[in-house]
Amino acid sequence: MSADSTGREGDSPKVRAKVSAPRPKVTGGGSPESEDSKADARKGALFLAVVVGIYVAYLLVTGQMGQFLDALSKVDRGWVGGACVMFLLYFVFGVLAYVIAVYLDPESPVGVRDLMSVEASGVFFGNLTPMMAGAVPAQIYRLTRTGQDVGEASATQFTRFIMFQFGVVLFAAIMLASKLSYFFQAYGDIIILNLIVFAVHFLELAGLFVICLCPKLVMRVGNWAIRFATRHHWLKDPSKYDDLVNRQVMEFSRAFKRAARDLPSMGLTLLVTMAQLFCLYAIPWFVLNAFGIRADFVECLAAGSMVQMVSSAVPLPGGTGGAEGGFYLFYGHMFGGSISAGFLVWRIITFFGPTLLAAPLLGLRSNSSQSIYYRVQRLRNRMAGALPGKRGKSHRGITVRVKGKVPAYKPKAKPNGKDGNKD
Repeated sequence: MSADSTGREGDSPKVRAKVSAPRPKVTGGGSPESEDSKADARKGALFLAVVVGIYVAYLLVTGQMGQFLDALSKVDRGWVGGACVMFLLYFVFGVLAYVIAVYLDPESPVGVRDLMSVEASGVFFGNLTPMMAGAVPAQIYRLTRTGQDVGEASATQFTRFIMFQFGVVLFAAIMLASKLSYFFQAYGDIIILNLIVFAVHFLELAGLFVICLCPKLVMRVGNWAIRFATRHHWLKDPSKYDDLVNRQVMEFSRAFKRAARDLPSMGLTLLVTMAQLFCLYAIPWFVLNAFGIRADFVECLAAGSMVQMVSSAVPLPGGTGGAEGGFYLFYGHMFGGSISAGFLVWRIITFFGPTLLAAPLLGLRSNSSQSIYYRVQRLRNRMAGALPGKRGKSHRGITVRVKGKVPAYKPKAKPNGKDGNKD
């Protein structure tokens, strides 16, 4: 039901109710994109297992295992717990960003538990695929399993993806501007690497905006590139790229333009994304304190933003190579002799642990077919009805002042055929 509590006639709010037919049921079996993501995730898990084995072998061969174990034995578990809470908040803010997007559609069948699964899909498949390439297809597929069609799911996911990338670049820009002198003092000429990495991510973001705002230009250039590559036999399957250029570019653009019509919601999503990144970048500060090392909080945030940009630019699962190099480069002077142990604790909290814990959440589903918008409006009306002088007619748990009759809310069927239960 669409309940517009902001509409007014005289002094009385009015409620518009609409009963819609159930959305088409999404059948099982998976999509090619989801199957590709699963295959890439399996390869990524195997690759990372090999990387861990190499890391352990390195500690043994170099004789650092004793120092490593001694550093771990002195870890303050309270600070480690605080770091875990920060990652939990990172996950919560990620779900909240999706809630904002879904709330805009009063008839959306997506529930909170559905969105927890969507965020978990991004963590799981993103961590196990190069440059997090498996995250977006897996999340779109998971949204379609809630009852959304592919267009709606793509619009939700693409908007979230763009705002996250924008948040990463904006956060890094703020840190570079506020701590530029610190970077010069602490890293010297390495600041050039910071600026190069920032420039690469800025260009990626600019490219996304070009695709969103000038899709026909992108399609013309893309088709020319496909024809050129095909003539030189550089492409094994040109049809795959043809679909990307001639269909997905336009869908991406339309999804962004639809979302851009509601600028306040996009602004709120950006604020939530910045809070999410704040939690992620603050984790190394907690790890430092766990080893009894005191460091400047803002400097840790600035270094964290640089590690994120370096690791996300490496085309290997989990940013392997970039994560290690970035952490040693930007936090090495802070951890000193505890750098190996500090890296392991940080990596467990931000990567290995979340990847394992996200797996059980992939199948999480909401039983309610009532939209998030409906439930928020119902809560607001109940709160308004509880205030002195605000009592009105009661209708199925909603206390509002209305003109005319309000049709009974009929929840829409979800793909699992269940309804009536709250998240």
